[in-house]
Amino acid sequence: MFRIRCIYDTVLPVNQQAISQVQTILKGQFPDLAQKDIRKLPDQLTNPMKYRFRSILSVAEGSKGDVKGFALLLHAADLNFCYLEYVSAAEKMTGRGIGGALYERIRNEARALGVIGIFMECLPDDPLLCRDPSILAQNKARLKFYEQYGARPVIGSAYETPVKEGDDNPPYLVFDDLGETSELSRQQVKKIVRAILERKYAHLCPQTYIDMVVNSFIEDPVRLRDFRYLKKPTPTAKCLTKPVADRQIALIINDQHDIHHIRERGYVESPVRIRSILKEIEPTGLFYRAQVRRFAMHHLKKIHAADFVDYLKLMCSGLPEKKALYPYVFPIRNATRPPREKAVKAGYYCIDTFTPLTHNAYPAAKRAADCAMTAARLALAGQHLSYALVRPPGHHAEHRAFGGFCYFNNAALAAQELCSQGKVAIIDIDYHHGNGTQNIFYHRSDVLTISLHGHPRFAYPYFNGFEDETGEGEGKGFNMNIPLPEQLDGAGYATALDKALRRIARFKPTFLVIALGLDTANGDPTGTWSLKPADFFANGKKLGGLGLPTLVIQEGGYDNRAMGKNAKQFFQGLWDGSFGNVLSIRAKSSLAKRSS
Repeated sequence: MFRIRCIYDTVLPVNQQAISQVQTILKGQFPDLAQKDIRKLPDQLTNPMKYRFRSILSVAEGSKGDVKGFALLLHAADLNFCYLEYVSAAEKMTGRGIGGALYERIRNEARALGVIGIFMECLPDDPLLCRDPSILAQNKARLKFYEQYGARPVIGSAYETPVKEGDDNPPYLVFDDLGETSELSRQQVKKIVRAILERKYAHLCPQTYIDMVVNSFIEDPVRLRDFRYLKKPTPTAKCLTKPVADRQIALIINDQHDIHHIRERGYVESPVRIRSILKEIEPTGLFYRAQVRRFAMHHLKKIHAADFVDYLKLMCSGLPEKKALYPYVFPIRNATRPPREKAVKAGYYCIDTFTPLTHNAYPAAKRAADCAMTAARLALAGQHLSYALVRPPGHHAEHRAFGGFCYFNNAALAAQELCSQGKVAIIDIDYHHGNGTQNIFYHRSDVLTISLHGHPRFAYPYFNGFEDETGEGEGKGFNMNIPLPEQLDGAGYATALDKALRRIARFKPTFLVIALGLDTANGDPTGTWSLKPADFFANGKKLGGLGLPTLVIQEGGYDNRAMGKNAKQFFQGLWDGSFGNVLSIRAKSSLAKRSS
């Protein structure tokens, strides 16, 4: 068994290991390949301007992260084509369907990019061009494989002319139209061939040779060779258009959230919130459900005080099923003399009077924390986008206090899991200030915390979230608050978000954690702003455009009639921004085809 995933960065250790294994495969399966060409792979992935191609590396991995094969696809956005540089199984892994699965994956990749097709080089199946019978047999098998997808050699040119006279095995130029059966114009192909030869082979091919090959394309349209091995392409020649597996968003749902249900009038943090979101986002096809992992309590105590965690667990377990304990006394917190009476002690650990303790508050909050940490572990394993759809929320939970419907700080727990592998930026886009996240990381420089929120002069939690709160000690300059006016539309919010994104770009994090509040929407009962669905799409797209492995943790949002639609728009924007505007490219491509 294996999974196929795309390598999006060279920073994560899991990706570095995969790239190293790909280089080992290159060395073993392509013995004539120069060492410098093997070593340049990480640079190809991170420096597309230098190579004039965007490199897309897909790997087939076993359950232990062992790379069983890979494909390297080059995307030339300026000429709207892809070039397959390599597709190969590892040594002793050939003949197990790995190559076919990888090729189908990159066809879907190319189709999503809206290109005219995939060009590649294949060694010839003509005995006049390949004198070794054993190599000739291999060449025939390879061309037969590609022919089942409709890919065939381009004919009527001098492309297969050896650079050095007398050289054996000069390659064909092969084209896969991705099942579209579209014609190739001569001028179009001449530009593409020149790009391939100059960008990839300028060190091997003299300019006179490149000009000769380019000018040898005379027929218009350019023709492909007739099918030689198959009568017609198989139905698999058509590509899927839905997101491939590792481009889907991992959806981690708190499957125990509904045990925490406060039925008192006015308590808006209710189970229907989760159902409202799921109803809208799952039909998009952008998500797959991931299983929740269980984590030991010591993970909670990495960001929360041990006495606070122990108190919540013990107090909740001792409450009757239908009893809700609300704090009503708030002593000055003296760590050496905590109160003993239950209600008073609740106030010792709480920041408001409307967040109760119940029998099920702790298990529901612990499960939400597990969801957030599961999302973090998935990111460390190479998952690019994850969404922890949880309640109760978490961003008001401080190091030693709960409140604002929050018990444990889910976003902070996820960031803590991630920061062992690189810097983390947390951006809180809830209507209310993420006071808990600020409190937990206020003295740290490895986690940048940013919150866009209603100004504390009118919005909960009232006593935090001012612009001059920028961190202390080592954390000085690593907390950013952007308090906003009581009346705010999408354009005003976009300006504030751009400011936050510039700060994130300067920080250069490895990971992004988004504390997603949907209470910024027009009509939310806990907010005063007027963001519309199109604003959620635009904001998601901007955040996705950062290109970082991203975790979204659900926070507020209480208008159950609209929050699902807004969530759908946000994630469609996030997906679009994360994967190179694929949806926009596809839409433009479809429009162009309809217009032609």
